[in-house]
Amino acid sequence: MMFLMWAIMMMAMMLPTALRAILIYARIAAQGRQDALPITPIYIFSGAYIAIWTLFSVAATLMQWGLQSAALLSPMMVSSSAGLGAALLITAGIYQFTPLKEACLKHCQSPIMYLAANYKRGNTHAFQLGLKHGSYCLGCCWVLMGLLFLGGVMNLLWILAITLFILAEKLLPPTLHGTQLSGVAMILAGIAFLVGYPT
Repeated sequence: MMFLMWAIMMMAMMLPTALRAILIYARIAAQGRQDALPITPIYIFSGAYIAIWTLFSVAATLMQWGLQSAALLSPMMVSSSAGLGAALLITAGIYQFTPLKEACLKHCQSPIMYLAANYKRGNTHAFQLGLKHGSYCLGCCWVLMGLLFLGGVMNLLWILAITLFILAEKLLPPTLHGTQLSGVAMILAGIAFLVGYPT
């Protein structure tokens, strides 16, 4: 049940952020065709993207199980440890500065060139391209998902806030999304969280 919760949550959070790439893939797949849109490859591309986040859900489930076993989560699945909360924020902040984050985010912000250059007809290629795009997306956002343990895995407002943040990172121009600025904010928030956490 815990895994199912994570899988559904990842689908609900990440599919909206992938909608632009899915629509771009649909347009590329439809070029040069006189018939209707190739619906099956589009579903396969989207399904492969979802498969990547489903695999991540396995890791998230194991992490949640470990944190609960260590008594670091409350019954509402919120961090009950100052150290854990600070570590989640600081780790997410530091990751915003890494080359991997930058490379994956650039792909997610401008997927059209990658999809156009690597597109091939056929369901097998649709699946492979969906996996590759999903892997870039995972590389961009996986650390941010750890923040769910900070605000509450079942907190719908917190889930929405993280989803909107990820969406903004992907949709805003590179000069406006402020990845490094948000990284600094997360690091400072982590330090403040550790210092000001009630004893």
